[in-house]
Amino acid sequence: MLYALVRLVAFALMRLLFRLETRDPGRVPAAGPALLVSNHSSVLDPPLIGSASRRRLAFLAKAELFRIPLFGALLRRLGARPLRRAGSDPAAMRAALRVLEEGGALLVFPEGTRGPEGVLRPARAGAGMLAVASGAPVVPVYVSGSGRAWPKGARFPRPARVTVVFGEPFRVDAKRGGDRREQYEAASRAMMAAIARVKEGLEARGAARSGQQLHAQIQ
Repeated sequence: MLYALVRLVAFALMRLLFRLETRDPGRVPAAGPALLVSNHSSVLDPPLIGSASRRRLAFLAKAELFRIPLFGALLRRLGARPLRRAGSDPAAMRAALRVLEEGGALLVFPEGTRGPEGVLRPARAGAGMLAVASGAPVVPVYVSGSGRAWPKGARFPRPARVTVVFGEPFRVDAKRGGDRREQYEAASRAMMAAIARVKEGLEARGAARSGQQLHAQIQ
């Protein structure tokens, strides 16, 4: 009930403040394990994707947030798991893997940290490990505009239009034997390539729409 209420409030706020548009949320499997992977440009990304998704999502958040009185407790009740940003965090990876093994939906950001709007950066191996170890379908997500709405380093959000697009799910082939680290890195690269395809599709639709509008004005 708490998650549903927070999601409803978050969705209303995202629509009001950032004119949130969601595309293809039905691509997230309705049941069973699902690993959602997204680009990361803003602190707004988790609530944006969480409010756009029809499924309840668990997610990893930086450990420092859980030290904030009340807010940290709320994060835990909403399904967040703490993640140390410095070095590896085996405990966080085990907790995330457990979500998938129990049939839940998990949101991760393969890039690890926030970056500039519209720029996709190399992924870390942790996200690939989750896909390989769990065998869960991977759903690429691209968030457009969140880096303009609340860029890294800004104290307050700014007016901007935000779009969340869900891509086609795919699975990572886990090969028996071989170097596991290489498999994790290859899976993470595949995730970023899938996110890039979702981004390119959104940009192509935007260009086509602009062309149609220009043609209509000329006519």
